[in-house]
Amino acid sequence: MPHTTITIFTLKPGHRRWGLAQMGTSPPVLRRVPGLRFFKLLGSGAHNGFGLWPNLDRYGFMAVWEDVAAATAFFARHQLWQTYQTRSAEHWTLELAPLKSQGLWDGQTPFDYPAALPPTDNAPMAVLTRASISWRKTRRFWQFVEPTSAALATAGGVRAAIGLGELPVVRQATFSVWESAQAMQQFAYRDARHREVIQLTHREKWYSEELFARFRVLGSAGTLDGRDPLAGLLPGPASR
Repeated sequence: MPHTTITIFTLKPGHRRWGLAQMGTSPPVLRRVPGLRFFKLLGSGAHNGFGLWPNLDRYGFMAVWEDVAAATAFFARHQLWQTYQTRSAEHWTLELAPLKSQGLWDGQTPFDYPAALPPTDNAPMAVLTRASISWRKTRRFWQFVEPTSAALATAGGVRAAIGLGELPVVRQATFSVWESAQAMQQFAYRDARHREVIQLTHREKWYSEELFARFRVLGSAGTLDGRDPLAGLLPGPASR
């Protein structure tokens, strides 16, 4: 059974140049990792990832593995990951099972596989929205980023929300983690600003490619800003 993970890591002081360089030097190494079927190294922006200017201290690594064993082997023993750990002040890894995925990511459907567990209203949930923004629509997109991200960050039931991106300005993603499916649905359907942006993206054709995915959170390990955002919500520690 395929297995999805996402890691958010924050670099130690003095490692910004190294971290930026990894966006170019790590992918060739990752392509040779056994059992890694899809991956993305992601940068972050200011203001918890939602600002236009980059945050050179925080990055993300999203991966889909052939199975849990392949993920466990990489995080436990691979030399590249050991280097990331050495240079990071903290990292937070989530294990995810896709519940729904629509759209494409670089022409692929990485999360299109059966979920290991059925959905439940009480389990923590993660949401990923990712898009390639048309150059002509970048001004409109960034006009709405600040108010919508502020609404997301303060929504009831959200445990973490961060903006990530493959390229500055034009290839952006939002990743959020919720206490439950119910909390996520209340925000998605009741927040007026969120609904407005969704309508605008389709009416004005902001994106040349987009993907939306929901996941059940299976495990959480490590910290983000000094704490585990899902502490007390999962039955036990993640497998790593």
